[in-house]
Amino acid sequence: MVPSLLFELMLIGLLGVASQWVAWRFRMPAIVVMAATGLIIGPVFGLINPEQDFGDLYSPLISVAVAIILFEGSLNLSFKELRGIGKPIFRISTVGAFIAWILGSLTAHYIAGLSWAVAFVIGGLFVVTGPTVIMPLLRQAKLKARPAKVLKWEGIIVDPIGALLAVFAFEIITFITASNPEASQILLFFAGSLFAVFLGWILGRGLGWMFEMGHVPEFLKSPTVVVVVLFCFTIADVIMHETGLLSVTAMGITLANMGIRSVSDMRHFKENISVLLISTIFIMLTASLDVATIMQIFNPHIIGYVLLMMFAVRPLSIFLSTIGTGLSLNEKVLIGWIAPRGIVALTVSGYFAGVLTEAGYEDASILTALTFALVIFTVIAHGFSIGWLSKKLNLSNKGNPGALIVGSNPFTIQLAKSLKEANYPSIIVDSSWENLSLARKEGLQFYHGSMLSEQTEHHLDTIPYEYLLTLTHDKSYNSLLCTTFLPEYGRTNVFKVSPYTTFKDNGYSTGMVSQVGGRILFDKKFSLEDLIDKAENGFTVRQTTLTDKFTFEHYKQAKDPETVYLFLIKPSGQLKFFSEEMRTVPASGDKIVSLTKGKVK
Repeated sequence: MVPSLLFELMLIGLLGVASQWVAWRFRMPAIVVMAATGLIIGPVFGLINPEQDFGDLYSPLISVAVAIILFEGSLNLSFKELRGIGKPIFRISTVGAFIAWILGSLTAHYIAGLSWAVAFVIGGLFVVTGPTVIMPLLRQAKLKARPAKVLKWEGIIVDPIGALLAVFAFEIITFITASNPEASQILLFFAGSLFAVFLGWILGRGLGWMFEMGHVPEFLKSPTVVVVVLFCFTIADVIMHETGLLSVTAMGITLANMGIRSVSDMRHFKENISVLLISTIFIMLTASLDVATIMQIFNPHIIGYVLLMMFAVRPLSIFLSTIGTGLSLNEKVLIGWIAPRGIVALTVSGYFAGVLTEAGYEDASILTALTFALVIFTVIAHGFSIGWLSKKLNLSNKGNPGALIVGSNPFTIQLAKSLKEANYPSIIVDSSWENLSLARKEGLQFYHGSMLSEQTEHHLDTIPYEYLLTLTHDKSYNSLLCTTFLPEYGRTNVFKVSPYTTFKDNGYSTGMVSQVGGRILFDKKFSLEDLIDKAENGFTVRQTTLTDKFTFEHYKQAKDPETVYLFLIKPSGQLKFFSEEMRTVPASGDKIVSLTKGKVK
């Protein structure tokens, strides 16, 4: 056991972040690592039991975390994303959820042996997937835009719907079994649900208006959003249990579609909070399992139920609900397979296990084991299979991670061609159609638009590109792009062309350069004008492989002083662009690509 509650909180946070890092470092599904970590420190070694240790605070902490995670996810649900995929998302979230509810309930009754009442409650709950488990999988698999958006929207929208279906089933059961049933009880449920949606909408509109009118200072915007989310969730949940999730989802979607710039600026802050909460809460939930529950998971009836949910109920609900929606067979297969359950299923099932047991349904005692079995099996199966299956179905962005190049000019054309020849994808983005004529002539990938445009955000698929290279003539614009996209691409993957050599000409402050996001690309002595001049005057791209006898030092000695070292390719396939802050020393086996006018001797 840990020495104090404070130490336990620290340990959970530390292990949560460490799990995310291990998953990133070794390219493993993050949710699988988190689940394994929770099981090891909880039921295996008995170091912690958060449910027991936190006592009455345990459920509120989980609920608050789920509310913030769901709000953060819904804040990304812009209706503009629905172009071309609105129909399948609507069908899956309505018809698909209903089919999954009915089929899941029948499976729970006939296979798991639950009574009809308990089966319909748990069948409604298990239609959920949720952002806590879907988002890590989408980041891992790098799916193509359409299936990724469908899974993301479904995960966020169906989360509150599943909880509400469970509540609705419970209300119906209570109404039918009551000695003096009152229709007002059912009407109250619908009224509570409508109130939750209205509350989320009005709070979202109100908060957006306050931000637009400048009634909230910048330093208070993020704290204000978090507090209002908690207020929205709590008020709705107090009036009607489990409608809080619906309320915060409505609030997030409302803010996402108001076009408020300050909300977009805060999105990265809330994404960071969401990652931390997902990590810690998932570990808390799995660490709270006891050995008896784990052993119960391997009950043949429970295993049979889980397998049918994965291989029959989910695929059937997706295939039937998406008939005539325009989704391809491969997309239906992938979406029909990927449905991991997560935090919402665990927390809500725990609540209903207690309520149904108190109501006299003794079979409800296995709900915790049933839920954990479904969560563990789906998390592991879908976590390890999404990458492989998406590649087999041609629904992932195959190949090496590429570069998104902003600015079309003779040098960037050479750079994009060199990446293409090395089998790394690239795309040139420019707001000038005339500038893009160079890319069109060479048959290179290009996009006409501004990187800061909202239209670009919704139409340009950036998933295949891990690096952002800004090489326009507007140096302030380059710095602005690097600062804007730094949270999305990471500090080490955002580059800008050197502005230093123009200091005497236009007063560009060299002191400002180090304070604005983005690494200096290649070498600070090469401005964009220098690079273009070289590309137009005989310098060509060459690739050289280093060996034990021909080292990087030999390579530099053989090259002209004006040679521009572009990037190197490690034997593992890793791509690294040369920059002022580059710490990697090229070694034997590395391939160096450079822009040079001489040949290696």
